[in-house]
Amino acid sequence: MLDALERTLKAAADGTRLRILKMLEPGSLCVCQIVEALKLSQSTVSKHLSVLEGAGLVESERRGRWTHYRLCKASSEEGKRILSLLRCCASDDPKVTKDQARVACEKVQSLAACCPPRKRGERSSP
Repeated sequence: MLDALERTLKAAADGTRLRILKMLEPGSLCVCQIVEALKLSQSTVSKHLSVLEGAGLVESERRGRWTHYRLCKASSEEGKRILSLLRCCASDDPKVTKDQARVACEKVQSLAACCPPRKRGERSSP
């Protein structure tokens, strides 16, 4: 039990992962939307999402070629408490506000614009 709590707290203790959790509060996002909002590489965002998923804070769902993430509904008690705490924290942080504005802008765009189809012979990134 202590190991799970430590993993959850470590996952939530990183600034970028906190920003991702705040972005996911309104609903699920595609990896490419998170990449665009944070202006980070896809591999960096994927690593952060992997840590969050391993800690039980987010869950993923494949939709065609793309993976969408959302806050975990079936989280452990520790995860539920951390997510509940985060809902009332950092909402007025300038980085979080900027991230949320970017996400809102990305959501307005069609998913096809955010996640363009691959060209023949091109490797898949997300």
